[in-house]
Amino acid sequence: MRLLKVATCNLNQWAMDFDCNMKNIKESISRAKEAGAVIRLGPELEITGYGCEDHFLELDTVNHAWDCLKELLLGDWTNGILCSFGMPVIKGSERYNCQVLCLDRKILMIRPKMWLANDGNYRELRWFTAWKQKEHLEDFLLPIDISEALSQAVVPFGYGYIQFLDTAVAAEVCEELFSPMPPHAELSLNGVEVFMNASGSHHQLRKLDLRLRAFIGATHTRGGVYMYSNHQGCDGGRLYYDGCSCIVVNGDVVAQGSQFSLKDVEMAVAQVDLDAVASLRGSISSFQEQASCKTKVSSVAVPYKLCQSFKLHRPLSSPLKIHYHSPEEEIAFGPGCWLWDYLRRSGASGFLLPLSGGADSSSVAAIIGCMSQLVVKEIANGDEQVKADAIRIGHYTDGQFPTDSKEFAKRIFYTVFMGSENRYGSGTRGVTHFYFRVDEFSCSTRRNSFLSYSSIATRTRAKVLAEEIGSWHLDVSIDVVVSALLTLFQTLTGKRPRYKVDGGSNIENLGLQNIQARVRMVLAFMLASLLPWVHNKPGFYLVLGSSNVDEGLRGYLTKYDCSSADINPIGSISKQDLRSFLKWAAVHLGYSSLAEIEAAPPTAELEPIRSNYSQLDEVDMGMTYEELSVYGRMRKIFRCGPVSMFKSYSPEDNRFDLRQFLYNARWPYQFRKIDELVRQVDGDRVAITKAATDLGVTTEGGGMGVVAAGSDNPSAGV
Repeated sequence: MRLLKVATCNLNQWAMDFDCNMKNIKESISRAKEAGAVIRLGPELEITGYGCEDHFLELDTVNHAWDCLKELLLGDWTNGILCSFGMPVIKGSERYNCQVLCLDRKILMIRPKMWLANDGNYRELRWFTAWKQKEHLEDFLLPIDISEALSQAVVPFGYGYIQFLDTAVAAEVCEELFSPMPPHAELSLNGVEVFMNASGSHHQLRKLDLRLRAFIGATHTRGGVYMYSNHQGCDGGRLYYDGCSCIVVNGDVVAQGSQFSLKDVEMAVAQVDLDAVASLRGSISSFQEQASCKTKVSSVAVPYKLCQSFKLHRPLSSPLKIHYHSPEEEIAFGPGCWLWDYLRRSGASGFLLPLSGGADSSSVAAIIGCMSQLVVKEIANGDEQVKADAIRIGHYTDGQFPTDSKEFAKRIFYTVFMGSENRYGSGTRGVTHFYFRVDEFSCSTRRNSFLSYSSIATRTRAKVLAEEIGSWHLDVSIDVVVSALLTLFQTLTGKRPRYKVDGGSNIENLGLQNIQARVRMVLAFMLASLLPWVHNKPGFYLVLGSSNVDEGLRGYLTKYDCSSADINPIGSISKQDLRSFLKWAAVHLGYSSLAEIEAAPPTAELEPIRSNYSQLDEVDMGMTYEELSVYGRMRKIFRCGPVSMFKSYSPEDNRFDLRQFLYNARWPYQFRKIDELVRQVDGDRVAITKAATDLGVTTEGGGMGVVAAGSDNPSAGV
């Protein structure tokens, strides 16, 4: 038996924070050595952070990366362990995304990435060049200061693998695994047994299964040990990297890291038998035949043994049951972990959320509640970094720290219900009496009108949910501000707009709604910036938005209302998924009021409520949220235009959708095509109905079926 102990990791790196990144890298190496591993793999571009974006265009970024690598190599970090470090490297005039393979204070090889991620959230071709020379390895002259420090002038650069005395090891970087002809297929035929995949993969609902199937497929029919490392957390941008470092042997997962965690460093370690790889390959005739006529890949010979012989006290790692989170758990933990990272690194004192009592804002509130629960749990589990961050952000003194999630939420989370005459009730005219008690951060209103049931319900739901989560909740009326703006408008123009239900036009109706929506945005940012001052806290609060992806794709939102915030945690999640999340969170997060919120019909409450009229989102849009979600999937996943959508979900937002946003709602050409299809469908339906009638067949119930003898119900459609 050739026993090999390998280690891979989730690292919470921060773009351009070289000290933080080096600390995590060193800790991961130390843990790998303590576990007895002889190979340590880190995530893609781990030294700089993956999300540096245009910082990669700065020579400083590349130079800093070399300085960090020099520090690692001059120390004893790589003694006795093969380490793969991710960093940018300039060769000639080109900049490459590279894995630098090091052992015993020397660079063995630099492997540039050949297939770059350049779709969706990724723009690697903006910063890097893909390596295209597959025929041979080239000599790379190290920077002079690195060369002098390491006493090493030239290293192999390019596509290839490292041939040790007892096994062969190669890198396959992130996107390359998912390319039509992945390198591991060719490398396995050349005898490579261990593959190291350094990745920078972001979280997306239901994506983990696709990723794991790729690892399993890479080794199931070809054999091999596949190591995967990923970033975890928010590295300074809008993406959450979801870890899940893992080790797969011959199609079996033998080690798996967490997908959602607040830890800065997490290791996955496994002891594997490379003879099992050789045995599997030797049993597959087609593998043997293809290996006999393979295209040879360049290699670097290293006279070093990585493996150990069999001993009873070195048991092999056994296959694991793969751990998947449900979509509802992903919605809770993914944004929750991202928000904690963002909060602790932003210098903010907490979050402020306009909480309407509706599904979207309540989902955001529940995610913050989940974040608070995660923080308290990690502190209880002994995570000193989370504890230190929580003490600083929550302004704990005298040795105190968070032990209760509701108490912690009270310190870092503010919610505010912003009522208007449309939320509080109809028929109100006159002055709103507004009270604000600074000492308790609470507001109250006194009105002379009755409250409609719908408005009472949303206001009450917001208050109850805030109490369940523990947020510091405010209840304010914005009528006085709206009234002042309308009075100013009337002074300027001599006219005062009316709602449609009061006889106004569509233009007046929309304008009145937008005034309320934008006043709420202004008030939210004012409170976020000044409440810390009122409460004698340093820093500021981050305003949270609550516009889901379906509304973003449809354009069903008010510019500079809920669509404007510092952060929108649900901007990549569909309404249907949010409703499922609310049901789950009502039980598993302990916020029981979410069940009632989920069941309530969505409404913006921007128009007056009357006995015979209440504004509803789905009526305003002219479609249900379920239909809207389908349209979103067609547009994003299947890239359909209007006609293709008529004929016939990605939980990603539309910021990287590069199609225009100004659409003609009645494009003559496309909609003429749709009208033609509708006429054709109508004609076919008439013909089918006539034919069915002639044959004694019913078409009731939405389908066509034959009426069974002696039965009032049609059989299955034919």
